[in-house]
Amino acid sequence: MKNNFVSIGKILNFHGVKGEAKLGYTKNREEFLLQVKKVFLKKDFEYKEFEIQSLRFTPKCAIIKLKGIDSINDILEYKGAVVFIDEGTAREYLEEDEFLIDELVGMNVYDGDKRVGSVVGVSNNGASDLLSVKTNTKNICLVPFVKAIVTSVDMNTKKIQINNIEGLLS
Repeated sequence: MKNNFVSIGKILNFHGVKGEAKLGYTKNREEFLLQVKKVFLKKDFEYKEFEIQSLRFTPKCAIIKLKGIDSINDILEYKGAVVFIDEGTAREYLEEDEFLIDELVGMNVYDGDKRVGSVVGVSNNGASDLLSVKTNTKNICLVPFVKAIVTSVDMNTKKIQINNIEGLLS
């Protein structure tokens, strides 16, 4: 069975001498991260599982300590590594109106009955998530993923309904 993983952050650097690391992550996800018990670090095309020993937050990043990593040398080999959780765990913590990025990419975007484009990516500007929508005219436009603009997401029909305010998709 193939495992599907979802990235939750990146090991930026070591922190101190006892194997702690600076973890870059999406802001406003602290509560979610505190619930995660196990993570996977990808190194040389392999996912290695670790249990989280401790996690705390600074204004710029999180400080994570993984069981079995007890020195600078242990953590340095993972500097720059992307931190993952398994997809099933990620789904457990999704709020009702939250989605995994890979579920949104490829979905068609509609304004009323008119298809106006498709999602080619998702990013975050600190205030909200942004859908990168490739329009029918091949432009890439950023659409804030907020209720006032994205009125519905239908996972069954793979349709995202938007309120296309003037200038949004130009």
